[in-house]
Amino acid sequence: MNEYWTVQLIFLVKLAAAGLCGAVIGYERKNRLKEAGIRTHMLVAIGAALIMLISQYGFVDLIKANGYNFDPSRMAAQIVTGIGFLGAGMIFVKKQSINGLTTAAGIWTTAGIGMAVGAGLYVAGVIATVLVFVIQVLLHRNFKILRLPMTKQLIIKADCNGSAIAYIRKKFDQYKIEIVDLKADKAENGMMDIEMYLKMPAGFKVSTLLDMLTDNADIKLIEY
Repeated sequence: MNEYWTVQLIFLVKLAAAGLCGAVIGYERKNRLKEAGIRTHMLVAIGAALIMLISQYGFVDLIKANGYNFDPSRMAAQIVTGIGFLGAGMIFVKKQSINGLTTAAGIWTTAGIGMAVGAGLYVAGVIATVLVFVIQVLLHRNFKILRLPMTKQLIIKADCNGSAIAYIRKKFDQYKIEIVDLKADKAENGMMDIEMYLKMPAGFKVSTLLDMLTDNADIKLIEY
């Protein structure tokens, strides 16, 4: 194998390693139903590694041909600036609470991991990945066995007497279905619209959920 293809293989290994590190962090975030999951973290890590490769090797021909003095760290610094805007998009303010700070910090750190791997600091990148994963998992108060849950949005139209919501909560507790968010608004003709975001156990069938809800006479319509 000539020198050119050896270098390209090294680039491939660096990008793949960065993507794998991002996937590990994204897997944990996905399990928590966070805004950024596996794909987002992989893209951030690979993109950061790619920019590091460009800053290190993309201008070698200009330096050799014209004797330019080029500082690779200047391009790498722009990753830190740019990733701040992406992290800001993960933060949501709702009433008196702020959500997404941990995910935004994870995105920022994932970019740093990608930069480290892209620069050839494999050990540092892997250690950082392990540390981030351990922090995200072990310091989370609702830590469970890592399994990707199934999420579902439901819109239910029911009689406005309160019994439908009580029935839904009772059944969901029975089947270990978590209500992530619930909104109920009064509609016309004595009805109310209920919008829910659910976190269901792995392998739970949507058909079972629908059969369970339609057994209640107060529930008139279900959309999902």
